[in-house]
Amino acid sequence: MVHLAAPKLDPAREARRLDALHDYAILDTPREAVFEDITRIASLVCGTPIAVVNLIDADRQWFKAEVGLGVRETPLATSICAHAILEHDLLVVPDTTRDPRFAENPLVTGDPRLRFYAGALLKTTDGLPLGTVCVLDTTPRELSAAQTEILQRLARQVMAQLELRRMVATSDRERARMSGLIAAAGHDVKSPLRAALYAVDRAASASADDLPARLADAKSSLRQIDLQFTQLATVAALTAGVRHGEASTALSHVFESMAAAWGSIASRKGLTFDVTPTGLHVVGQTPVVETLLGNLVSNAIKYTPRGGSVSVRATNEGNQVRVTVEDTGLGIADEQIEGLFAPFHQLDPGAEGLGLGLWIVRQTAAALEADVNVTSHIGKGSRFDVDFALA
Repeated sequence: MVHLAAPKLDPAREARRLDALHDYAILDTPREAVFEDITRIASLVCGTPIAVVNLIDADRQWFKAEVGLGVRETPLATSICAHAILEHDLLVVPDTTRDPRFAENPLVTGDPRLRFYAGALLKTTDGLPLGTVCVLDTTPRELSAAQTEILQRLARQVMAQLELRRMVATSDRERARMSGLIAAAGHDVKSPLRAALYAVDRAASASADDLPARLADAKSSLRQIDLQFTQLATVAALTAGVRHGEASTALSHVFESMAAAWGSIASRKGLTFDVTPTGLHVVGQTPVVETLLGNLVSNAIKYTPRGGSVSVRATNEGNQVRVTVEDTGLGIADEQIEGLFAPFHQLDPGAEGLGLGLWIVRQTAAALEADVNVTSHIGKGSRFDVDFALA
């Protein structure tokens, strides 16, 4: 008995190749006319009874389209195309019985008794091979220069179709993400808006002595609404690729704004909220810096129980400024930190909001080229350090 195995590939390159293949999300999709047309053109031009658009997975070869085979996949061990992806652009085997790589292949020695193979590579823009557009015959033969050129052109058309589908899918995901962001912003704005309306309503009927406190509550809630809309506008601009350019932000202004916006909320929750004054300046536009730090403070207050504390401070670290937001809250388990900045991720599924705060932190930090580091201990609290460029 002859035992066949797929050709050995460099493990690291093979891992990248498979990641690229799966990123196109084409495997196991239904037949499509555009790919069927390509196989029929290949078969007619090359004069072969079999033509395939073939993709090489980890342990199988899968056919997006085929003429003359009647199956959608076969094991990788018997694949001739698995050898083709080791070539630069094209593999032509005029007579498989005379090639030691294929002479004992069951597809050669048994049905369908393949004797001829020609495959043009499907390659990503960075040169990773995904599969082939190939033609096969049951008699030995050669391809003319014109037939070879057309086979390679058809392979390029397949890659163009795959890239188009990926672009459409990416666009759909971006639209869905922005829709989710807008829905989340609407959800988060409703709470302070209701609070502001309630405070104004109470102020209208309050005595002269109570009026300043009622108006202060209304002002605090309106600050929250202003912060939410600033955040939405900032993240929408970042998502759209709007460049903010280099600018200098006085942290004193940001810290004062956060103290005013979050101080009364922390107080109502029974928390100590300490913002240490600073004269440092950082690189970045003020709305982006406010959005980043505001979300960290919001999360700290949300996950710190009554009686705890939240603090904000800045220190000069050479050519950087480190802003630290620290709390005595619930803490974060080590296994949760890796996915902490994913969209719609919440440490407490029962918490208010839709879990976009730390995702927004990641987006704004990337725009500012700032580093964010997390240190946390369950039951003791968390510390977020943001390293900005010193202005």
